[in-house]
Amino acid sequence: MTTKITEKMKFSPAFEYIDDGIEHGILSPFETKEVRLKKGDVIAEGFKPLSGDIRLLKDIPVKLRDGVTIYTDIYLPITTEKVPVLIAWSPYGKSAGTAPRYKNLFNMLGMGNHWNSGLTKFEGPDPDYWCAHGYAVCNPDMRGIGASEGNITMIGSQEAEDGYDLIEWLATQSWSNGKTALTGTSYLAFSQWYIAAEQPPHLTCINPTEGLADGYRDLAFIGGISDKNFIERLQVNHVSNTNALREDLTKEIDAYPLANAEIWQDKNADPSKITVPAFVIASYSNTLHTMGTFRSWRTLGSKEKWLRIHDRQEWPYYYDEKNVEELRRFFDYYLLEKKNDWPETPTVRYSILDFQGGNQTDIPAKAFPPATVENKRYYLNGMTRCLQETPETTDFPVKYAAETLPGRTSFQMTFKKDTTFIGYPKAKLFMEVEGYDDMDVFVWVQKLDRFGNVLSEFVVPNQGAALQDFTQEGASALRYKGAWGRLRASMRQLDRKVATDEIPAYSFDQVEKIKPGEIVELEIVLSPIGLAYKTGETLRVVISTKDELGSVMPGTPGCTPDNQGLHILHTGGEYASYIQLPLSTK
Repeated sequence: MTTKITEKMKFSPAFEYIDDGIEHGILSPFETKEVRLKKGDVIAEGFKPLSGDIRLLKDIPVKLRDGVTIYTDIYLPITTEKVPVLIAWSPYGKSAGTAPRYKNLFNMLGMGNHWNSGLTKFEGPDPDYWCAHGYAVCNPDMRGIGASEGNITMIGSQEAEDGYDLIEWLATQSWSNGKTALTGTSYLAFSQWYIAAEQPPHLTCINPTEGLADGYRDLAFIGGISDKNFIERLQVNHVSNTNALREDLTKEIDAYPLANAEIWQDKNADPSKITVPAFVIASYSNTLHTMGTFRSWRTLGSKEKWLRIHDRQEWPYYYDEKNVEELRRFFDYYLLEKKNDWPETPTVRYSILDFQGGNQTDIPAKAFPPATVENKRYYLNGMTRCLQETPETTDFPVKYAAETLPGRTSFQMTFKKDTTFIGYPKAKLFMEVEGYDDMDVFVWVQKLDRFGNVLSEFVVPNQGAALQDFTQEGASALRYKGAWGRLRASMRQLDRKVATDEIPAYSFDQVEKIKPGEIVELEIVLSPIGLAYKTGETLRVVISTKDELGSVMPGTPGCTPDNQGLHILHTGGEYASYIQLPLSTK
């Protein structure tokens, strides 16, 4: 049956599906058929020729447990042997590899489109490569998308059950060896946390490459602060030619403001239920996916699991030739049962960034953070605006207005020796507000060179003027500027079942406004870090009334803070605010 949670969902009409063979890709016009694609074929201008023949099963119907039929494209190698299948589960069109919106996106990032065949579902594996190495690739249109029946839902149990049903259907096909895997980035990664937790019998392994894991905490209400803007950008992909409805998360934000609502509990993945081997890919820099990926890694139930923390944006990483070859070693071992050296891969490989071209990558470890890390507190001195290892004995309040410039305060320390931080930072701030009853607090950990210049690092190939413009105060997923966190003060209650001294976690199940004169204690979780400072370089902590990093992607506004009045940060005595950083002792 359709999951019961759909009764709680808020729906809007799906967006129109334009079936012109352009808007959603050259291969998008609906027709259930089998096609033989030939070696050397060019699917569309600007894409690479096919490296071999491919058998395409197009618009194949798959009936789900509640009777709804979805449609999928399946790419198969030309072979009589039974093959495993890689699944790219998302609402992004199954045939949209040549769609103008994706071509333009990759051109904007400086990647171009020559690296793929045009058969690649957005953020998924390229069928040309994988078919050439003995794999099938399944690109489904999930329920409600394109010609698929039913109404569109967005992450949670309905997608998890549908993904389960597709996996089990694929395993019974005459060409299948009964083994399947989920792979892909972003939406194709966070759908894996939900589907794999359902434990489909024929799901063999997963490869989540940077994806959120909690619809409330990682998307709709990061830090308890609502943000409809990026969700509206995502939901534009919910297109249908069957007059479907689409789950509208912007309406659900208004209807269900607290995380204990059933709708949000359904969108909170439980990676502890995942038991299949997992090759997890993360970075420090993705302001949408980093928190959820690391949280999922910490709770992942798989006994065979690997974590690789890279230093690029997810798309250039996922499609890099060397990284694809490494992923094939993982899949070959589990899906083709090849006796390669994959089991000798270090459990964790992490990166240390320096923002000046000296990044260290693939550092092996048994855990993250590595055993050579200890958490160290640096206290805020309101009088000198410095960070120091011991707190001041008396409080010195720092005040800044929410509605006038600069709307922030900051604290610095310059290092007398080379210093590296690896792991999970947090901030503990004692704050009050005059003239209002709430605060949205944003924290940003910067690196300054020895001349005082703020440093950052592009994580995509394009560093041109236009991208400089977009990323200077925005497009934070494309340019890494340092660890960050944010919290609405009225949502400050810690979830004692989950929170640790190292990593705060919040219940988000009640609103507790700030009384006049009340000083509240805010523990703010910051994004994981791997950052090196040389002698003479400076760490600056910025505490602000606004999101200084800006929006996630170009053209999409960031969240709108709810700040008024005067913010007061206390910095000594019984109110000794501090930042806790994971100091490497190597």
